[in-house]
Amino acid sequence: MSDTTPNHTQTVSGWAAHDNSGIITPFTFKRRHEITGLITKVGSNVERFKVGDRVGIGCLAASCLECEFSMDSQENYCDKVQFTYNGIFWDGSITYGGYSNMIVADQRFVVHVPENLPMDAAAPLLCAGITVFTPMKDNNMLDSPGKKLGIVGLGSLGHIAVKFGKAFGLHVSVISTSPSKETEAKPRLGADEFIVSTNPKRMQAESRTLDFIIDTVFAQHSLGPLLELLKVNGTLVVVGAPEKPLELSSFPSILGNNDIVDRSSLCSKFIST
Repeated sequence: MSDTTPNHTQTVSGWAAHDNSGIITPFTFKRRHEITGLITKVGSNVERFKVGDRVGIGCLAASCLECEFSMDSQENYCDKVQFTYNGIFWDGSITYGGYSNMIVADQRFVVHVPENLPMDAAAPLLCAGITVFTPMKDNNMLDSPGKKLGIVGLGSLGHIAVKFGKAFGLHVSVISTSPSKETEAKPRLGADEFIVSTNPKRMQAESRTLDFIIDTVFAQHSLGPLLELLKVNGTLVVVGAPEKPLELSSFPSILGNNDIVDRSSLCSKFIST
């Protein structure tokens, strides 16, 4: 917005992660939606923050806070949700993301960044981190040490998913088409297993071994082989956003009584452990 209102904080962006997919909005300027910085001004009703605080903002800058979704802590589905980039506030001003000189947001969508966490390390947690953390939390994986988690893809989402999985005591398997990523997955990130999905024998050997799979891949691919890795009653969550439809046969899901979930990455403000 053009200025702070009573519930808003104003921050100077210190780091902004990069998303140039162009899927969500047609605007041509770069989207920077994982933002950390210092507060330079607060509205009269702001109580949780003060000038100088280290803070972060993810995809969302505001919502109506009155609709059924906002009241149920699912503000990302609000019809009047305002993004931190390419959003149009009620006063007509536009949000330009983390590469703007400053950004204004409702205090309820701003989070503190601990002093011992570098700004550049905190930034990716505000979208990529939340994207993979939320399905783990919603499916009770954070309270299930020893359960087996599969991570499909080892890009930005996959990296963070592996770290979260290991931090919460899960047995983590990375599933990738690239054998060269095994060194990154296991020695560096600490994954327990590395499965090359183009290797039929290895995929067969891992059949019905995983409790939960997070698919982070943005390229078109078939979900059938992934479903065959799930135990009976297992869950596959898709958080990638391929431009072309994913390939899916119903038989693996029916035979395994599996759940398939297509998850929004634009998560609520009330995400906590």
